[in-house]
Amino acid sequence: MKRMQKKTSSPHQTVLLTEAVDALVLNPTGTYVDGTFGRGGHSAAVLEKLGRQGCLLAIDRDPAAISYGAERFVDEPRIEFVHAEFSNLKSVILERNLSGNLSGVLLDLGVSSPQLDEADRGFSFIREGPLDMRMNNSSGMTAAEWLNSAADSEITEVLKVYGEERFAKRIARGIVEARAEKPLATTKELAKVIKSAVPFFDKGKHPATRSFQAIRIFINSELAELEVALADVVKLLAPQGRLVVISFHSLEDRIVKRFMRDTSTPPRLPKEIPVTGQQTKTPMRLIGKPVHASAAEIEANPRSRSAIMRIAERVA
Repeated sequence: MKRMQKKTSSPHQTVLLTEAVDALVLNPTGTYVDGTFGRGGHSAAVLEKLGRQGCLLAIDRDPAAISYGAERFVDEPRIEFVHAEFSNLKSVILERNLSGNLSGVLLDLGVSSPQLDEADRGFSFIREGPLDMRMNNSSGMTAAEWLNSAADSEITEVLKVYGEERFAKRIARGIVEARAEKPLATTKELAKVIKSAVPFFDKGKHPATRSFQAIRIFINSELAELEVALADVVKLLAPQGRLVVISFHSLEDRIVKRFMRDTSTPPRLPKEIPVTGQQTKTPMRLIGKPVHASAAEIEANPRSRSAIMRIAERVA
């Protein structure tokens, strides 16, 4: 009998839903991890492909996502919710004695649509809200706390490295000057300061786009979290277990691409040195080419335009 799930009115549109789940779930009796549960789009589709013996660990650092998931899947025994950063995946798996037994791990990176759409989370420069930007808003430093205390040089570096913002120095100076008069407290206050500091910007793109991205990545340690998770995931996967990662900007994708390349490419050794097959064996292998959203999906959900999905598989 098909299990019923509690209906949801969430407008969230899951990116690369079919493509990701088809690439991930090869064993209907396996154990899978959705490391970025969000609003459960991928998780729901994974459960549809699992049999009675299959199970899913749904991880998210956002308490709101975990609360939502527990309510949405209240009658679904095959899913377990874990409130944690996905960089803690190793400890989560070890606690459950599942190391080396995962059939698949999915990471859908970046900020979720609900987080962007909820003004009080502070992720959007379009909606007025407190300058928070924490994915786990129950702990850690807020964007406002950092922006009102960080040195000019530190702000410049964050905007330059994580936002690839060409006017980073001007914007940092503008922030420091603005907070001297009054501490920055809201998203629109910050967006206004950034717009005033930028001499020109691309048509159709808000001048605060890159800066908000940079601050969010820094506040949540997103790239460091990703590197830790990727380093651990290889040993957590079972043979033929899949790693599926969806990225939304070049900084994330660069890390994923490098990791998958390095773990699937044999070491380069001098030709005169004799080696065995075992010595050239790699822990992972690439599956197919990078996947992008279709034209139809982009038209229906413009946020999918920048999505890129990469797949790797644990070698037996």
